[in-house]
Amino acid sequence: MTKTDPDPLGTDPLGTQRSDVRSAAQELAETIREIEDRGVSGAVADAARALAEEPTLQQTLDRVVELAMTMVPGCEAAGISLVSRGRIRSVSVSEPFVARGDALQYELGEGPCLDAIRLATVVESPDVAADVRWPRWAPTAVRELGVGSMLGVQLYTSADAHGALNLYARATGAFSEESVHLATTFAAVAAAAISAARTEEQLQSAVRTRTLIGQAQGMIMERYALSEARAFAVMSRVSQDSNVKLVDVAREIVSTRRMPGVDGPAGSAQD
Repeated sequence: MTKTDPDPLGTDPLGTQRSDVRSAAQELAETIREIEDRGVSGAVADAARALAEEPTLQQTLDRVVELAMTMVPGCEAAGISLVSRGRIRSVSVSEPFVARGDALQYELGEGPCLDAIRLATVVESPDVAADVRWPRWAPTAVRELGVGSMLGVQLYTSADAHGALNLYARATGAFSEESVHLATTFAAVAAAAISAARTEEQLQSAVRTRTLIGQAQGMIMERYALSEARAFAVMSRVSQDSNVKLVDVAREIVSTRRMPGVDGPAGSAQD
């Protein structure tokens, strides 16, 4: 009986990612339906559909910021802060002063954005200068950036990655009850859209990685007359010995047509 080498990349390594994409898309579609069923502002429903059409994660993030500014009364500038693997960063901002305002919060460990991420669904400050909740951030934001009022709305995008939609205004009392209602409703749409876009991007990245590794694997099989599993084992060993990611080893093989660590194209791969 001829022994069949196992598929080193698995029978369907992208199955989970594909399932996640379908789930994220369904969640976004359900969010849109719920908004329409509740008779929420047509602008929010239109925004949901617009976000669903954005082709990449970054374009989705940028569109969220753009839509927030046009939809929420009183909002003069906006940004998104996301937390992933314990690190918080601003992934999209409409103005440089938003990036600075957010960065100050990260540096000082306080502010409406951080409170929206950690403590409450909605954090509003109608008069930042008079707000005692952030004794270091508030005076600096007013003095350096001219921030008058602020609205932070929590975003739930996944179990291990979340953040906040940060809305800035130079005037005090800029955000009305209607502003808060629209911002929270829109944040639910934005969170679903961001989650769907992130999941799709992860799938595309996995596909590209698998394709690249497969190309490198085929080149090694042909050059050194190795089986599929043995070629993959050689690549894995090179990755471990050089402390370089497998995908980067594959990229070098494909681009240089040489095995890292082997001198010249006539070299051989040893076990």
